[in-house]
Amino acid sequence: MFETFRNAWKVQDLRKKLLFTLFIILIFRIGSVIPVPFLDAEVVKAWMQSQGTGNILNYMDILSGGALSQATIFSMSITPYINAQIIIQLLTYALPPLERLQKEGETGRKRIQKITDFTGLGIALFQAIMYYITLKSAGAVNYTTGFDGYFAMAVIVASFTAGASLIVWLGNRINEKGIGNGISIILFAGIIARGPSALLKLFALTKENMTNVFIVPLVIIIFILMIGFIVLMNESERRIPVQYAKRVVGRKQYGGQNTHIPIKIAMSGVMPIIFAMSFMAIPSTFGMFIKPKPESTEWLDKFYVGFLSFFNYNSVWYAIIYFLLIIGFNYFYVSMQYNPVEIANNLRQSNGGIPGIRPGKPTSDFIHKVLSKITLVGAAFLGVIAIFPILFNAIFPNLNIAMGGTSILIIVSVALETSRTLESQMMMRHHRGFLE
Repeated sequence: MFETFRNAWKVQDLRKKLLFTLFIILIFRIGSVIPVPFLDAEVVKAWMQSQGTGNILNYMDILSGGALSQATIFSMSITPYINAQIIIQLLTYALPPLERLQKEGETGRKRIQKITDFTGLGIALFQAIMYYITLKSAGAVNYTTGFDGYFAMAVIVASFTAGASLIVWLGNRINEKGIGNGISIILFAGIIARGPSALLKLFALTKENMTNVFIVPLVIIIFILMIGFIVLMNESERRIPVQYAKRVVGRKQYGGQNTHIPIKIAMSGVMPIIFAMSFMAIPSTFGMFIKPKPESTEWLDKFYVGFLSFFNYNSVWYAIIYFLLIIGFNYFYVSMQYNPVEIANNLRQSNGGIPGIRPGKPTSDFIHKVLSKITLVGAAFLGVIAIFPILFNAIFPNLNIAMGGTSILIIVSVALETSRTLESQMMMRHHRGFLE
């Protein structure tokens, strides 16, 4: 991967794209430290440390690179855009108008992209208002009179919403003038930005308690092993052999080729984890707005307290439900990407087939069976990565280190995808001419 970046730097056109991408990342990081007016950053940070564990705020803080806990203009990060993408993608398979737009080629995709952008803007506005209400109840909003309160609310909500929109705009600029994968690269940069603070926390824990001297190397070894495991699973695939029939047209013979259909084990990427994380964060986030009453003797209050404890981030039931949800969402996401009946029909129309399998329904059944097995393996892989921080905190409760398997998965996936993109662009610029 490093050799790919080094070779890309030698190409003038790609070097300009890389420099432009780095410039956009620099703008993103500058915006991540600009504070929002009328907010007390110290109060926000203290409140996030006490409340932002295992809920939607913790999830948003990870994706924003810590900007949410610092109350900066990029606190919303790309979370609204990701949620908009998920919603529109699901609606594309449910609503016929959106499905027709998807099949209209480039024009339809551009219209769907505009719908996604406006949906993301609406979600960003809603999240900004809810975040303002939450911070106001935590005492992080500074104002004096009632008019100042309304003005402070407008400025805070506008800053959060504008920051989320600006991040999407920066990602689109990377797609147009940079190396591509703009939103993913911004997400990558935000997560990477938390690396130095995590290392400093490790050394600080070592100074506080010398017994952690032996645990810190273990943490580093586990981190390296997780990267290797994620790379292995990301690159693993099941290849279904395909053979095309021979046909003769005039004096030329066509077909007769042997190829394969690649099915990646981690074909759905991090999306099932994001789905499950958002779902599991609903109860704890609900608890921030409707405070539980542990001392109450009412059965409804007791039920509410027990329900919230059932979804506690450090509980065994949380890990089990989280793991099962990831498996379910992974099957759902793969079913949207792969249609065995459509693949079987395309093979039959192109005079292709799987050796030993008859065309038509037997082919679709065989592909469905293979997909079910591969999806289960991929779902188990994602589930292990996602619940690893819970297991790590259970084994080392005093260490208090968030070994974010999801963050590592995002970092590795984006790095591999960017490397493949650069390799394809270099191949386009260094192909051999037909006269050579």
